[in-house]
Amino acid sequence: MTTDHTPKLVGTAWGLLVLNTLGSAGAKTIVPLPRSLIQMVTMGALAVAFTLALAVNLRPRVRPSAYLFLLTLLLVPSVISSADPESGFGALFRCARLALFVATLWLLSRWWDGGTTFVRHHIRMYFAVLGSVAAGLAISPGAALPDLYGGRLVGALWPLTPPQIGQYAAVIIGLTVLLLLGRRTDRRSAAVVVVPSLVLLALTHTRTATVGLLVGLALAIGSLVLTSAAARRFFTWTVLCAAVAAVVLGSALQAWFLRGQSQENFTSLTGRAKVWDALLAAPRTTSEHLLGAGLGDKSFGGLPIDNSWLAVYHEQGMAGVVLVAAFVVVLGGVALLRPPSLSRACAIFLISYCAIASYTEAGLGDASPYLLHLAVAASLLAAPAPATPLPEPDVPRRRVPRWAQRSEAI
Repeated sequence: MTTDHTPKLVGTAWGLLVLNTLGSAGAKTIVPLPRSLIQMVTMGALAVAFTLALAVNLRPRVRPSAYLFLLTLLLVPSVISSADPESGFGALFRCARLALFVATLWLLSRWWDGGTTFVRHHIRMYFAVLGSVAAGLAISPGAALPDLYGGRLVGALWPLTPPQIGQYAAVIIGLTVLLLLGRRTDRRSAAVVVVPSLVLLALTHTRTATVGLLVGLALAIGSLVLTSAAARRFFTWTVLCAAVAAVVLGSALQAWFLRGQSQENFTSLTGRAKVWDALLAAPRTTSEHLLGAGLGDKSFGGLPIDNSWLAVYHEQGMAGVVLVAAFVVVLGGVALLRPPSLSRACAIFLISYCAIASYTEAGLGDASPYLLHLAVAASLLAAPAPATPLPEPDVPRRRVPRWAQRSEAI
């Protein structure tokens, strides 16, 4: 890992990007917050993040990034489809937000050096978000575990849904475990993050986050097994504990996983499949097929799409699907080609988690936590910046006598 010379304002800007992607729709909070106020806070956070990034990178210097280049290209179908008057003013506003979001990432890419700096920023900010969730649970358990969501944990201070909380918990658990295996943090610090996050993840009953965490960690630790004794020990003990838990707690784990749903509801992915079928069956013009219907709220017929690929197809067309697939494949390919390291393992975890979550969650085509997760992966896979050579001291040249010059010539 390279020496950290990242300005503190970079971490602040990253935290504001996280705040911007928290969203404004969710559960009812203890103190009712008008949606307009929440949107003002989140959009203000993005504007301040861009300003801070520009302030610390006033003469813009950026790192080459295929991920950011493809993400910038995604703006083209987004703007073209959103410019249609039928898309409404909201679509153009979302395009402007995505453009500012991508511009901020470009400015921060100057400090992408293959180290774990942005991993730590990511963990700290999302741990603070989970802290607000835990505080809401302590203040008002009824509001934090409402019947409307089937008793699943929601944000009682800030409107966060169970899938959001599960996602944040799973991501920081996985990254913290990898930092511990790479000896970049101690056990006490790791326990402070992992233990409460596991409790919150369990209370959300979020299957996608749980599967993403387990599969992502398995792939990430598997990439370290040949070079890390700690990774081999952790992998072995995890497999043994999982086997014991499957035998002893099999019925309880199955009940937690099913969440009391019927077989039909479970196989239709809580009704998602019906929305997907309707979206694919809807008639589309050639323009809508290629470029989409413009950026929206990731819904179809008033119901959430809950699939990144279908949401991108609906809003940015096949052009958007190709670009999103391209940056996911490029990041995955680069990660596989890198030699084993902690940075590579963290990147593999984040990429695999986002790939798994994309099946039941939307977000890969617009400003979202998933794009931030992949941005962290891109920062981990960036080549270290070349060291700037120190200027040679100006030493006066020693005058050589004429007789010595003649002898050297001979």
